[in-house]
Amino acid sequence: MKELMLGNKGIARGLYEGGCSIISSYPGTPSTEITEEAAKYDEIYCEWAPNEKVALEVAHGATLGGRRAACAMKHVGLNVAADPLFTISYQGLNAGLVIFVADDPGMHSSQNEQDSRHYAVAAKVPMLEPSDSDEARRYVKEAYRISEKYNTPVFVKMCTRVAHSQSIVETEERVLPDQVPYVKDPTKVMMTKNSRDAHVRVEQRTKDLIEYAETSDINRIEWGDTSVGIITSSTSYQYAKEVFGDKASVLKLGMIYPLPSKLILDFASKVDKLIVLEELDPIIENHVKVLGLQPIGKETFPICGEFSQNLVRECMGEEAKKGVKLEDEIPGRPPVMCAGCPHRGIFYTLKKNKCMVYGDIGCYTLGAIAPLNSMDLNVCMGASCSGLHGFNLAMGKAGEKHSVGIIGDSTFMHSGMTGICDISYNMTNSTVIILDNSITGMTGHQQNPTTGKNLRGEPAGKVNLEALCRALGFNRVRVVDPYNLQECDTVLKEELEAEEPSIIISRRPCVMIKGTVHRSPLKPDVDKCVGCKACMQIGCPAISVRDKKVVIDETLCIDCGVCSQMCKFGALNHVE
Repeated sequence: MKELMLGNKGIARGLYEGGCSIISSYPGTPSTEITEEAAKYDEIYCEWAPNEKVALEVAHGATLGGRRAACAMKHVGLNVAADPLFTISYQGLNAGLVIFVADDPGMHSSQNEQDSRHYAVAAKVPMLEPSDSDEARRYVKEAYRISEKYNTPVFVKMCTRVAHSQSIVETEERVLPDQVPYVKDPTKVMMTKNSRDAHVRVEQRTKDLIEYAETSDINRIEWGDTSVGIITSSTSYQYAKEVFGDKASVLKLGMIYPLPSKLILDFASKVDKLIVLEELDPIIENHVKVLGLQPIGKETFPICGEFSQNLVRECMGEEAKKGVKLEDEIPGRPPVMCAGCPHRGIFYTLKKNKCMVYGDIGCYTLGAIAPLNSMDLNVCMGASCSGLHGFNLAMGKAGEKHSVGIIGDSTFMHSGMTGICDISYNMTNSTVIILDNSITGMTGHQQNPTTGKNLRGEPAGKVNLEALCRALGFNRVRVVDPYNLQECDTVLKEELEAEEPSIIISRRPCVMIKGTVHRSPLKPDVDKCVGCKACMQIGCPAISVRDKKVVIDETLCIDCGVCSQMCKFGALNHVE
């Protein structure tokens, strides 16, 4: 049967057909839908883990138990999972293990633009890279065959365009392998001689995988005009075909680690001009140069950003195809927090108190945008807690009385706990604010260990944040309603003045959670409005000013009450 699928849905279909039994992941754009789509198959157990390290360890443990397993993450999540990855590469498996990592060229929803292929090289783990949804499906099944034949985890690398674009997928039936019996093997304990022997095996495995790469149809040549030969992979393959068509020959690499040598040399010998077309770092290009070839590569194509058909055309000296241009200039539309977002009151309070805010990764990162301008920096998941501790160690009282860390509930469970342990253990008078909106909002409303529901929305264990923070050494744990500006201001001042570490939990569900009941939109009293624009200071998209009077967009406003608390003239009124 043929079906139009997203690349991530194609991955999920491949997991189903390939006999995967267990998936543990942490949501991260653009990888999230892999696990969500796989969860639609009752035959596959799926879970959200607290972070990517845990997810990979769970998946690996499942393979030791004899079932095919997988985990999915975005590129920065692979940094978190790197610790077990390198040792799993040495230790091996019992059943197949596939790791999906989705890169984000162009940083559509990421804080950096790293290239995950470096991890494949560093960990000596084979990596496949599909260029459309059906290849995604087929490569998953091939990854399981490689994993079990060569006793290795296998990466399948996605990128935003392949993960979130659609193409035709021809589905097949599910084939579930028999469960592999667990056999105790002392050589799997990675220490001293076992580790040294394992490294030797890994190097031999890489040589064997190179031989596979030389002959497997996962790497294929598409002959066209031999005046130009292009070596490419992933979405860059699609751009090459669209721009060049039959005017060039293409070596399409489905396995990008380890790379073949004989195949590349043979292809290069039959073309007049050799081009390497790849996004981000010159991984393929450097390999080609090691073989003694001199391709056109990063001196022509950019090392930063996402490629497109027109970018490839322009780099090759051709005229870009022009689309239709509107006569009217469209103003920029930066992302903003939703109308009624519970984070807005906290950020307004922090700005009012002129706090240095060490931010974190989540939709609350939008607190950095005007008019709130309330986040100073962010680094990675959980860094707000430990980074704030370091900042206050350097600043002393000047830091402790005017700085806070901001972190979401899901991010806190991911990486924040160890950071606040450092604060409580080493006793800086640091104040961390946990923005508990009862969901993982940034990646599309996934559950997490604080919500009381599992991936499928069923009842699950629920972490009590207040009890957890106290157990981790905090005597001062306060809970505030972010819609109550006076309460937020009072509690923030008190905790900044305290002579010991403190936690403030800002608790209010995300306004976008399905089933959340909202109040009727506010009714502005234009006779009382003086046009002072105090209500505009919170940057709510439901509020605007026209003809010097406040206007409320009734399709957006949920009457959170934050703006009405800021109006001194009673111009914003609640409607029963």
